[in-house]
Amino acid sequence: MRLRTDDGAEGWGETMNGRPVATLIDKLAPMVVGQSPFEMEALRKKFKWIPFYYGYLGYAAIAGIDVACWDLIGKMTSQPLSNLIGGYVREQVPITGLVTRGMAEGVTEASMPRALADRAESLTSEGFTAVKVKGSSNVGEDLRIMEALRERLPEAKLRVDPNGAWSLPDAIQATARIEALTLEYLEDPCWGLEAMSALREKVRVPFCTNMCIVRFEDIAPAVRLKTVDVVHGDVFKWGGIGPTKHLASHCETLGFGMNLHSGGELGLSTAAHLAVVASSPIITYAMDSMYYLAADDILTERLPFDSGALAVPTGYGLGVEVDEQKLQHYSELNDFEGDYSL
Repeated sequence: MRLRTDDGAEGWGETMNGRPVATLIDKLAPMVVGQSPFEMEALRKKFKWIPFYYGYLGYAAIAGIDVACWDLIGKMTSQPLSNLIGGYVREQVPITGLVTRGMAEGVTEASMPRALADRAESLTSEGFTAVKVKGSSNVGEDLRIMEALRERLPEAKLRVDPNGAWSLPDAIQATARIEALTLEYLEDPCWGLEAMSALREKVRVPFCTNMCIVRFEDIAPAVRLKTVDVVHGDVFKWGGIGPTKHLASHCETLGFGMNLHSGGELGLSTAAHLAVVASSPIITYAMDSMYYLAADDILTERLPFDSGALAVPTGYGLGVEVDEQKLQHYSELNDFEGDYSL
C-alpha cells in the first residue's frame, strides 16, 4: 500500500494475507486520510477494536498502514527507519537456512534424512550458521531427519518447527532423542500454551513460539505456565513496527529471547524486519526470512545478500524503492491467479 502527503511525499507498506486484508485496508483508509503520519498513537487508538473483530487479518491490515507511515516519516525527516526506532546496533543480519521435505522430491522415505542432510550441509557451506527444518505430525520421522543433520553438522545451530503438529504423548516419549540433538531451540512442537508447557517440563531444550504467544494478552499466562524461552515476533502479525518493538522490551524484561518470524517477502516487509533487528539488541538469533528463496520482489534493487546474511538498508525510511512496473505486473498476476493462500 502507498500513503501520499499533500506535498507529494510517499510512504510504502507491505503486509500479508492477501485480498481479505486489502479489502479491510480499503475500509480503514478514510480513518487515515487527513491524519499526520507522525500521530502513530492516535492511529492505534482509532484501530483499537480492529483485531478484536478481525483477528490476524486486523493486525495485518494495521501493520500495512503502520509500515507505510514509518516509511513516510523516514523520508520526510531524511532518516533511515533504523535510526527512528533506536539506531543501528548491527548492519548485517544473519538469516536462517530453511530445509523442507519438498527440497528432496523424488527420494524414498528411507533416503529422505540423508537427502535433507545434504541440503543442510550445502546451506552451511554458503555461510548460513543456523538451519531450520520444517517438521510434520510424525515425530519419529522428524527426529530421524534431525539426527541425520546433527551427525553431518555437529557444530551447526539446528532448529525444528513442527507448527504445533506433534502430539504431546509422542513428543514426551521421544524426550531423550530430542535432548540429544542439542537444538538451538524447538519451535512450536505442540499446539497451545498448556501442551507446550507440559512438554517443556520434560524436555531440557529451549522452546520457541510464534503460535501460542501471538498477542500481548498471551504473555502473562505463558510466563505463569513457563511455556517458552524464545518468542518469534512478526511486524505483520503483531500490528506494526511499534508493537513489535514493544514486544522486544517485554522479552528483555521477562528474560525471554526473541527472534522474528518471516511474514511477507516482496522486499518492503523484509526491509521493515531488518530495521527492527538492526535496532534491537535482544534479537541475536539468525532471523527467519524467505527472501533469499524468492525469484523476484517489487524493489528497484534487490536487498544485498551474501554468506547467509542480509545487509540492513541505510536509505531514508525503509531504505528501498518500489518498482511500480513490477508492482503492476504482480498485481495483474494476482488478479489472474488469486491469492496463494488465505
